[in-house]
Amino acid sequence: MSIKINKYSNYKLSNLNWLGNIPLHWILTKNRFGFKKIKNEYNNSDETKVLSLTTNGIKVKNDLTFGKTAISFIGHQLVKSGHIVFTPRDFDQTPILSDVSKFDGCISNLYIVDETKENLFNHYVNYFWYGLKFTVDYFKNFSHGMRYSFNRFQFDEIPLLIPPIKEQKLIVNYLNNKIEQINLSINKILKKIEILEEQQKLLIYNCVTKGLNRNVDMKDSKIECIGTIPKHWLVVRFKYLFTLVGGKDPKNIQCEDGKYPILGSGGEIDRGKKFLYNKKTLLLGRKGTVDRPFIFDGPFWVSDVMYYVVQKTQMTPDYLLYLFTIFPFKKYIYGSTQPSMSRLDYENHFFPVPPPQEQKKNLEYLVKKNISFKKILFSHKKKIELLKELEKVLISETVTGKVKVSEDII
Repeated sequence: MSIKINKYSNYKLSNLNWLGNIPLHWILTKNRFGFKKIKNEYNNSDETKVLSLTTNGIKVKNDLTFGKTAISFIGHQLVKSGHIVFTPRDFDQTPILSDVSKFDGCISNLYIVDETKENLFNHYVNYFWYGLKFTVDYFKNFSHGMRYSFNRFQFDEIPLLIPPIKEQKLIVNYLNNKIEQINLSINKILKKIEILEEQQKLLIYNCVTKGLNRNVDMKDSKIECIGTIPKHWLVVRFKYLFTLVGGKDPKNIQCEDGKYPILGSGGEIDRGKKFLYNKKTLLLGRKGTVDRPFIFDGPFWVSDVMYYVVQKTQMTPDYLLYLFTIFPFKKYIYGSTQPSMSRLDYENHFFPVPPPQEQKKNLEYLVKKNISFKKILFSHKKKIELLKELEKVLISETVTGKVKVSEDII
């Protein structure tokens, strides 16, 4: 048996502008005619599996201490294998929509949990809802209220397009196979990206710790994460290379009516001051996301959750950024609820420092190599985007009847 993709021979108007024409023999109805409206039972045991609806479908939640977890799961609605679970709110923010459960368990009462009638295949409905999402972003554009949500009555009014049950199962098998192929292709590309990124890190590490000339004499840097460096290089504390400047409380900085960005957070403005800094610099985290240094070029304000650097030697912020790729953040970060970095830990850390002319050559080499890496990485990431877009088109076109899935007996 093989699968063929064609057009249907006869179509009819759906009377929904965004849906257009639908196959003549398909039924356009509403959710309320597709579900049994089961009377949900509620969990009364601490032994029941706790389920979570994620971007990868319904999963058993093994770590009950992680994330937004209830104190107790007694009273949560029960889910049986085969039930379809739908998230009814926050469609402006969440990519999560629905899934068919493979497990018996319990889940938050915020979800709509139901069972399809005999003429409706649960996995087809799941694909159909994603088809609505990919066709017109239905659940965002047609949702209600500030939370972009559906209550049970509104959920029951969602359009439902029903092919014959045999076609529903053909559609599901076809989409399962195609999506599996797409995911295999994506995983292969992700592996290539992972290898490239490791090669990029190794190249940077070798350049900023060993230099470009492999024939020079080496010495022990006495820095655990660096090892040997060229004999003529220095090992210098960060504070002797750059001055580390803390940002200000956002309530006391001014953004010139939005003309200058506030890096780190927003806040009140004080019109009596000028912008804080207007040179190319490196920004370092003090609280929150502390392990992602970045370069900024132009006038800006920086809040008190960040530092910026002021050049004291011939070393540039661009070169310093590459040095921070070998900075052992995990060694210095403290605090669990809000990861933080101490000024002293930054300032007293040792970096390998080549002579200025060698820094310049290293930087030119790294910039050139990184351009090459970025081109290849961009190409791979673009392929992933196109594959994900193909997946959306396949689902949308198939479940709305724009293409026909049929089988040929060989």
